Amino acid sequence: MDTTPGFDRSLYLHINAFARQSGWLHEPARLYANDGVILFALLLVASWWCARGLGERAVTRALWSPVAVLVAIALNQPLIHRVNEARPFTAFPNALVLVHRSTDAAFPSDHSTMAGAVLAAVLLSTWRGAHGRGARALGIVTGALAALMAFTRVYVGVHYPLDVVAGLAFGGLVAAAVVLPAAGLTRPLIRRLERTRLRPLLTTAA
Repeated sequence: MDTTPGFDRSLYLHINAFARQSGWLHEPARLYANDGVILFALLLVASWWCARGLGERAVTRALWSPVAVLVAIALNQPLIHRVNEARPFTAFPNALVLVHRSTDAAFPSDHSTMAGAVLAAVLLSTWRGAHGRGARALGIVTGALAALMAFTRVYVGVHYPLDVVAGLAFGGLVAAAVVLPAAGLTRPLIRRLERTRLRPLLTTAA
């Protein structure tokens, strides 16, 4: 039995109808929906680079960020299997689907979980201590790309809107739950490493 809320199904159909009318967007959306994860990996690198100039707390959080993202994705898998929500194209066989029709469950979206985790990690690493435009702009760009990832996963036909919203939220919460305590515990280690040859990787301070 399909328990997807009516408004979620309706919004999916509206976005799918928009996709049918915007053929010029198909290839960019397909490319980003499938391979946009590469951009998020680069955002984590950029976050670490910016955090080097924001103090040991920021750089410690940045170093834990990739771990937090992997933990979020790993924890999402049992949740997906437990909820076991069918893909929307099983309920709507005539829906436009621009990517491979995956047979695994849909809620929460793996891609959106990854994007939400990266967004939270980047903000925790750079936002609060950002005194320059570069670090703050990185958070804004990451937020925009996370929202775009969520939208494109619906646009290409493989997720309901709630799948991606839940993924963003779950990824963000897990990332914060990993980064904040782990960084707090390991800051003394980073402080010691700043006195070694690894210093250029941890701070820009003279």
